[in-house]
Amino acid sequence: MKYNLRNITLLLSSIWMIGCSQVAPEVPLNGGSNISDATALNSQTVTIDENDALSATGYNSANGSGLNSLNSQYNTSANGFRSLYFAFGEYSISSDMQAVLNQNAQVAKNTSQKIKIEGNCDEFGTDEYNYALGLKRAKAIKDALSSQGIPQSQMVIISYGESNPACTQPTDSCYQRNRRVDLRLAR
Repeated sequence: MKYNLRNITLLLSSIWMIGCSQVAPEVPLNGGSNISDATALNSQTVTIDENDALSATGYNSANGSGLNSLNSQYNTSANGFRSLYFAFGEYSISSDMQAVLNQNAQVAKNTSQKIKIEGNCDEFGTDEYNYALGLKRAKAIKDALSSQGIPQSQMVIISYGESNPACTQPTDSCYQRNRRVDLRLAR
């Protein structure tokens, strides 16, 4: 009886370990993005045309237009801060968001509290990829605020990946609203 129970336990644990193993997605470290052409989802490659996906929302990837109007309509940040929005798969701050960043820097200069910078993503990509992308977005904002005189010790970054959507409808405009960084005073 012990022999059979041990074999069954060994077999089940082997199956569990094999079934749970997953290769981590490649996340670019050089500032570029490798998901604008294709995104791996559930071991299938799905081709995504960034311009088609964003044109329905009024976003023009050539000049970044559309993000400012998005920010004027929706803001999930608090305490006087405004949300910053990003293009699909990107973590660089567009020229459209520069005015919002400057406004957030002014708000940050008027407080001595810690500032929580929260990176968020849409639902496309793996959990690991979206967590890393949210972290890179939050770090980009932290670095930009730091360059405007906000002490790095006053800022804390966090990534929610895709787990904190501002909108849950399956539309391009909703996905665009989820590609953001929110700023809040830490409690």
